Amino acid sequence: MNNLRIDAQRLWDTLMETAEIGGTPKGGICRLTLTDLDRQVRDWFKAAAEAAGCTVTVDDMGNMFARRPGRDPGLPPIAMGSHLDTQPTGGKFDGILGVLSGLEVLRTLNDAGYETHAPLEVVNWTNEEGSRFAPAMLCSGVFAGAFTREFADSRTDREGKRFGDELDRIGYRGTERCGDHRLSAMFELHIEQGPILEDEGKEVGVVTGVQGMRWYEVTVTGFESHAGSTPMHLRRDALLAAARMVQAINTIGHDHAPQAVTTVGLMECRPNSRNIIPGEVFFSIDLRHPDDAVLARMDGEVKEAIAAIARESGVEARVEDIWDSPAVRFDAECVAAVREAAAAQGFSHRDIVSGPGHDAAYVARVAPTAMIFVPCEKGISHNEVEKIEFDQASAGANVLLQAVLSYDRTLQERAR
Repeated sequence: MNNLRIDAQRLWDTLMETAEIGGTPKGGICRLTLTDLDRQVRDWFKAAAEAAGCTVTVDDMGNMFARRPGRDPGLPPIAMGSHLDTQPTGGKFDGILGVLSGLEVLRTLNDAGYETHAPLEVVNWTNEEGSRFAPAMLCSGVFAGAFTREFADSRTDREGKRFGDELDRIGYRGTERCGDHRLSAMFELHIEQGPILEDEGKEVGVVTGVQGMRWYEVTVTGFESHAGSTPMHLRRDALLAAARMVQAINTIGHDHAPQAVTTVGLMECRPNSRNIIPGEVFFSIDLRHPDDAVLARMDGEVKEAIAAIARESGVEARVEDIWDSPAVRFDAECVAAVREAAAAQGFSHRDIVSGPGHDAAYVARVAPTAMIFVPCEKGISHNEVEKIEFDQASAGANVLLQAVLSYDRTLQERAR
């Protein structure tokens, strides 16, 4: 079945259809996890998967599994998956491409009357983005044993709403214990979210692993006082101290360039009044590097810089470690299946390490895993203008199809 191809127009149409759920005026999507819009797209996915002959189950973290039977029902399924939640100003393709391409693979096999040896599944992982409930990849993390279910349920958004309560509210807490769902392997198709493939004119990225990343939350506490009557030398300005900390974090990223990246992406100032010296500032930190040893050094440098600036500024600073995701190397056999699928179809390709985190990084702890990247325009993602072309979506889905079929043949050969 090496000449089997997905229906590219059908895939594109489903991408555009689901983009209307939470669609924004600028052409993106705002579909935060466990909101009513998340429930709506979950309902859509469940109905579409059942229409394709799948059985849909949900675990107690809301992860959804749409299964197409194989000849050997005793084998754990080969999964394809990603996520349907988005950033507040997300694009049409981040995560969604991987879920809907998996659905299109199943539809294509149905059209061809092709029966696989192992069952196949499409997975929608809950709270991949982490934009509402930190950390990211929360529920694939529970699936892989990186987090407990109690930890996940206890996470709160900026309004104080608990993850567990919101999961119950939208009606997507299943009965299966998260992590009990065995997989033979998983393949995740995703947009690159960076500029390398486009810059080099490559059609497909063969993802060999994911760089390490750490998240932190920092609270800087100074003293609120009147902006007009407090002399400059007597101020304990939390925002000024936080600004210096942000600059120091940026400098540490440059010091470990070109592979390191450091980001402060969220900041809240209190009381946030124009004539009051800020008394408290909350901000987030995101550190990333493909070498865990370097990432550990960056961790120490950031914490030392924050402590030093706090002392100099007469403020207090509390740093909370939120998430530590070590660097990941994907399964060699799965990676080879992706590489061979791209080459067999004549797509230009290159090996690449993922800068962003993905659910596949956690699933790799419990099952053989690999990823497929396709370019996105100018490397832009987590932005409403995020864009890929029709042919790029088709290429990624066709590589996904052939990589999964190749791995299925491998399982069949082992059974013999």
